[in-house]
Amino acid sequence: MAELFDLFREMFTNLPVFLNNMIATFGWVTYLILFLIVFCETGLVVTPILPGDSLLFAAGTFTIMRGTDEAALSAPLLVLVLSVAAILGDAVNYSVGHFIGPKIFHKENVRFLNKEHLAKAHAFYEKHGGKTIILARFMPIIRTFAPFVAGIGRMTYLHFASFNVIGGVAWVSVCVYAGHFLADVEFVKKHFEMVLIAIVFISVLPALVEYARHRLAVRRARG
Repeated sequence: MAELFDLFREMFTNLPVFLNNMIATFGWVTYLILFLIVFCETGLVVTPILPGDSLLFAAGTFTIMRGTDEAALSAPLLVLVLSVAAILGDAVNYSVGHFIGPKIFHKENVRFLNKEHLAKAHAFYEKHGGKTIILARFMPIIRTFAPFVAGIGRMTYLHFASFNVIGGVAWVSVCVYAGHFLADVEFVKKHFEMVLIAIVFISVLPALVEYARHRLAVRRARG
C-alpha cells in the first residue's frame, strides 16, 4: 500500500517518474490506470486537481522508440483509450449536472465542491455557449466543471454529445501527439519539468485573462 501511495504521489510531483514506474510495474494495465485518471479528472466535479494536459503530454513522450527499444506505449492506442475516457467522463459529468446539479448549485455549502470554480465555469458557459465544451477541454478546472454546468443548463444531450466527442478527441490527440513529436527535441529533454509547467500555465492563461478582464470591468463600473 505504501508503494502504491508513493507511486501516485509522484503523479503530482514528477510525472515522468510516475509514468516510468507505472509502466515498469503494471505494463499494459497502465492504459487502464490512465483511463481511470482521465475519466475522474473529466467526469467527477470533486477531482479537478488531477493532472490533465500535462499527464497526456508526458504520456505522449513514452510513445516514441528509444534507440532499438520499443516504445513503452502506443500513441494510437493511447489516443483511443484516453479519448473514450474523456468522452465518457464528460457524459457522466453532464448526467450528474442534469439530474442533481440544480439542487447543488443553489446550496450555500457543498462538501467537496468548490462553488467558486462552479461559478466561473457557469460564467464561461454563459459567454461561449455550446463551444464551451470544446474550449474548456484545454483549460484545467473549467474542463471539469463545464459539462456539469451544461447539464444544469439543460443543454440537449445530442447537442452536448457532438461537442463532447469533438472536444474529447481533439484534446487527447493534441496533447498526446505533442508529447510524441516533441519528446526528442533537445530543449524538451533537458527542461522537461519546465515544459510541463509551461503547458499548465498556457492552459490556465485564458481563464486568467478572462478573470482580469472581469475585475477590470467591475472596477470601471464602480468608478
